[in-house]
Amino acid sequence: MSSVTLAQAATIVDAALKKGRDTSCAPLTVAVLDAGGHLVCFKREDKSGILRFDIAYGKAWGALGMGFGSRELGNRAAKAPMFWTALAAASHGRVVPAAGGVLIRNAAGDLIGAVGISGDVSDKDEVCAIAGIEAANLKADPGAAA
Repeated sequence: MSSVTLAQAATIVDAALKKGRDTSCAPLTVAVLDAGGHLVCFKREDKSGILRFDIAYGKAWGALGMGFGSRELGNRAAKAPMFWTALAAASHGRVVPAAGGVLIRNAAGDLIGAVGISGDVSDKDEVCAIAGIEAANLKADPGAAA
């Protein structure tokens, strides 16, 4: 199984944060996980809230666990609250159903990790995640149209 490298993850984090600054986002927190769900790289901007790591990690972890971006997870949670309740229990509350968790794929389309961002509104978090992934010359897979 191929996974995102530390160098790729660092590029993703730095480019996502740059996109956040360029678009006047609130302070962001960015977590990049490998294909096995392990944290590879993480940064939290000054003044980013204390829950932001857990939210960013939960967006990425949920995307990996379900195989689609956290935007789609949020859509499904809204349509099927019983499923969401079961998923929240099974994951011990680690899954966050809001845009900003984006799968990372290599040139062949293989899943190699996920990035989760928290700090601004979820749509802006997702835009920054996609920018970071693309800066690392990888494919962003948000899972559903923004």
